[in-house]
Amino acid sequence: MTERKKREEELKHFREAKEHEALSQLRQRAGEYLLCAFETQRLSDKSKAEAIARERKLDPGVVQHWVSKLDEWSKQHHPVFAPWFGFAALTEKDFPEHAKVLTTKFTTDKNAAPPVNPRVAEAFSGDPPASIKDVAERYGKLFADADTRWQQLLEAQERKSEGSDKAVAPPALPDANQEALRQVLYAEDSPANPGPGELHRLFDVPTAQKLRALRRKLEELDATHPGAPPRAMVLEDNSSPYNPHVFVRGNPNNPGAEVPREFLAVVAGANRKPFQQGSGRLELAQAISGRDNPLTARVLVNRVWLHHFGSGLVRTPSDFGLRSDPPTHPELLDYLASYFMNQGWSLKKLHRLILLSNTYQQSSDGEPGGAQIDPENRLLWKMNRQRLDFEEMRDSLLAVSGKLDLAEGGHAVDIIGEPPSPRRTIYGFVERQNLPNMFRAFDFASPDTTSPQRFATTVPQQALFLMNSPFVIEQARNLARRPDIQACSNPDERIRRLYKATYQREPDRMELNLSLRFVETEARQIAEPSGAPAWQYGYGDFDETAKRVKEFHPLPHFTGSTWQGGEKLPDEKTGWVLLNATGGHPGNDRQHAAIRRWTAPRDGTITVNAALKHESENGDGVHGRIVSSRLGVVGEWTVHHDKQQTTVEQLEVKQADTIDFVVDCRGGPDSDSYSWAPTIKWSASDPGGTAALTNSWDAKEDFGGPKSLPKPLDAWERFAQVLLLSNEAMFVD
Repeated sequence: MTERKKREEELKHFREAKEHEALSQLRQRAGEYLLCAFETQRLSDKSKAEAIARERKLDPGVVQHWVSKLDEWSKQHHPVFAPWFGFAALTEKDFPEHAKVLTTKFTTDKNAAPPVNPRVAEAFSGDPPASIKDVAERYGKLFADADTRWQQLLEAQERKSEGSDKAVAPPALPDANQEALRQVLYAEDSPANPGPGELHRLFDVPTAQKLRALRRKLEELDATHPGAPPRAMVLEDNSSPYNPHVFVRGNPNNPGAEVPREFLAVVAGANRKPFQQGSGRLELAQAISGRDNPLTARVLVNRVWLHHFGSGLVRTPSDFGLRSDPPTHPELLDYLASYFMNQGWSLKKLHRLILLSNTYQQSSDGEPGGAQIDPENRLLWKMNRQRLDFEEMRDSLLAVSGKLDLAEGGHAVDIIGEPPSPRRTIYGFVERQNLPNMFRAFDFASPDTTSPQRFATTVPQQALFLMNSPFVIEQARNLARRPDIQACSNPDERIRRLYKATYQREPDRMELNLSLRFVETEARQIAEPSGAPAWQYGYGDFDETAKRVKEFHPLPHFTGSTWQGGEKLPDEKTGWVLLNATGGHPGNDRQHAAIRRWTAPRDGTITVNAALKHESENGDGVHGRIVSSRLGVVGEWTVHHDKQQTTVEQLEVKQADTIDFVVDCRGGPDSDSYSWAPTIKWSASDPGGTAALTNSWDAKEDFGGPKSLPKPLDAWERFAQVLLLSNEAMFVD
């Protein structure tokens, strides 16, 4: 309660402050609204009025209110606006000449009957106005002065009453003539005093956004706090209903003819009667669901049929009009609609009727020759294969992995966050303004518009999600680790259980043989040892006697494009040594040679292609070596203002061997920047087949900063993922 009260107070104080600010600005700009109302009255095309108001950053609704009140006040003498109506009646051509006469009339005869407010008369004493804009500005100043005096008086009253429990009655301005001006702004029906329900229109965009954010904070507390009481949305009928109006051109500020509250003429016929009970919502609901309405039951049973068969009896589920396709089975549609109503509009009974029918229980193979007669299967001679929608797909992945949470009810949850929630997808939180790309990729219905049926697209993003998504990879792990599957030590039996869990069937002999071969091959292709990356970047000392790299030290600092010893160069410890995507720079001596290291993930043969290049004419060039941890130096080159190919053919490597690309500075580090970005092609024969296994690495393309490598899937987990990726898992046959 404390937190809720705090948030309520924050919302209340912010809204009150902004309402006061908006009303104050509205009253200070009364002259501008007066001028805009005058121009609106003169317009032949009323549709332009709103554009003029918005161009001047005025509220169109307030302008229309000014227009209405001016029309009302013009019907009898108004002490404040009598001069306005006089000047407003002048044409633009005659204004300068006749304005002098009117000015004299309103300012010289103070005892005239009916009288003019002396404050207004005083505003027009002296030089006559040059235009109606000048008149509006003088009125604007009068109203602004009256409002300023009123605010000052209120502040004085508040200071007097500080520390007192006795309420102070609202004051009036001492000057009765100025009070009359203030009443134009503050009266209940004043254009400058809109009701609480209209004030939100006066807020600018940042204010409206902040208000929505504060309301969301309050709603989030009610929705998510453990102590919040259960809530349900309730619609309370209006005790004083009224007939709505047609909005001309869709503009709520331009109401047209009144529309009685009654049912659709196309359904109810010409003798329909207006609703009589309250707002008419209950009568509308009864008319929609009544037996006399031929559409509702047909539309609903068609949607249910669409859900089960992939296409409706009417192929346009939101359009039963004359321009839509007619029903493929009109008698069946009428029968289902009649059955549905006779069974008390029970969806459960409707589902049972359809699912127990011979039509639903057909095979997807169908009868021979059916494709030639009815290729689209509009006459239902077989059952169509159907792809799982997004919710069914996600729930299926969780179900086969043994992780689906079947608990009913509760709050919406984030189903795409980390770690992924195991709850059914129907409980997933959907934010209309920020629908995740995963939802869109799998044709999730747009929450912003009506969706009579979902599209069924096949796009690369769907396959990429199933191949690379952490969620799918985790379910593959969970599937392979199910206790009933891990308990099998026999590979044949384990494959059978995986098939049974995923497809609810046994594999045939060919599938079993292929699966065994896949698992054996994957088991041989072991991931990189200890999760070590293919490339490492460091420095060290080359031992001339042993022909090996004596020491290798990883460079500790990554700038975003370069590995080096520290934030600044030269580093106190490592000097000038650095490595980037295309080359680098050796350190100050031979003990700080730049070393780009590649680690062999498995046994095989590699070919190295690269070119060592030193561009500068200065210095004495660099010395480069390719050094195998097992075989020693396999190539070395010296370049100065030159370029040399550094190719090594058919070099044998064993798993975890390192190949170092070592560059030292020779005599000194001056002008020793170099380019050397090797590519490595690896190959090995497949012990289980005739095809060769290959892979490749590119120093330039692979270059990057620190990486946290995910734990790779083992052979059985990869096989489980293959089963989950298949069409058989994604389609219902």
